[in-house]
Amino acid sequence: MAPPPIKFGILGCAEIARKVSRAIILSPNSTLYAVASRSIEKAIKFAKENGFPESVKAYGSYDAVLDDPEVDVVYLPLPTSMHAEWAVRAARAKKHLLLEKPVALNVEELDLILEECESNGVQIMDGTMWMHHPRTAKIKEFLSDPSLFGQLKFVHSCFTFKAKDDFLVDNIRVKPELDSLGALGDTGWYCIRSILWAADFELPKSVLAMPTTIFNSAGVIVACTASLQWQDGKEATFHCSFLANLTTDLTAIGTNGNLYFNDFVLPFEENRASFYTAEKSEVFELQRGFGPKPNEHLVMTELPQETLMVNEFSRLVSCIKFDGAKPEKIWPILSRKTQLVLDAVKVSIDRGHQIVEVAIS
Repeated sequence: MAPPPIKFGILGCAEIARKVSRAIILSPNSTLYAVASRSIEKAIKFAKENGFPESVKAYGSYDAVLDDPEVDVVYLPLPTSMHAEWAVRAARAKKHLLLEKPVALNVEELDLILEECESNGVQIMDGTMWMHHPRTAKIKEFLSDPSLFGQLKFVHSCFTFKAKDDFLVDNIRVKPELDSLGALGDTGWYCIRSILWAADFELPKSVLAMPTTIFNSAGVIVACTASLQWQDGKEATFHCSFLANLTTDLTAIGTNGNLYFNDFVLPFEENRASFYTAEKSEVFELQRGFGPKPNEHLVMTELPQETLMVNEFSRLVSCIKFDGAKPEKIWPILSRKTQLVLDAVKVSIDRGHQIVEVAIS
């Protein structure tokens, strides 16, 4: 007999919580149990507007979710400046933690969160959804094949979207007291994670932010570009922005092949996603073209990637709750490595775009 579904409580009514709450409802091994806001009226309104089942409890405080013994997991989409406080409080309440990215303002804050999660025996995972799409595993097979892809030499990642005027003034991601990392913490998190993923999560030796960083009037980053360098000569670049047309591109270049896909953050379609590979490319005689042309690979999925993320997280929590398993350590490790690189890019920007060594501690 299958174990009972894992019960989720949501802290906050952020826009991303609409997407993840749907994923919780769609996941076969989880159930949406409660949602909280700082006012009961807002929590009830959020539940109604998103068509939550009538069984979902609405709370007028975050503490009420942490105090509810029925809640197994807390999904935390609060502003980044609030992560350290509420993630720590959730861990101390023995609630497993699905934490939106960026997970913290810096690695020092993240280490406090991870220490509490470890000491209280709770699972933590960040909300990088594309990591859970079956396409991601399929692409990794190509990148890991020395005969097809070879040795990784260069990666470029780009995630941009054209924010509306009210976003650039009022959204939490452009307010220094709420999300001081701005575009670097939001779209840049995805870029950095994708580069590290392509590099088998080997940390780069150093980073350099380009002097083209754009800030808003409050001093928050709204666009930036950076390069990463590894000891063995690998390189990568990324661009993140709130000011350019929607783009989610990832290109990886190896000694024998190349990988291309244009929707790495969010697939064009929920149930199908593709990527392109090219191997042994050469220029034709008399330079009349080159080939072979990239091959398209199609990957189907019955559940969207955010539901697969919730499903995997619930599986891990279920193993801990019902089988006495220990929390899976790979997810906090990946979060921390991403945060380390993000921190180094931020330091490079703050130091006038100087080269900064990436901390390996």
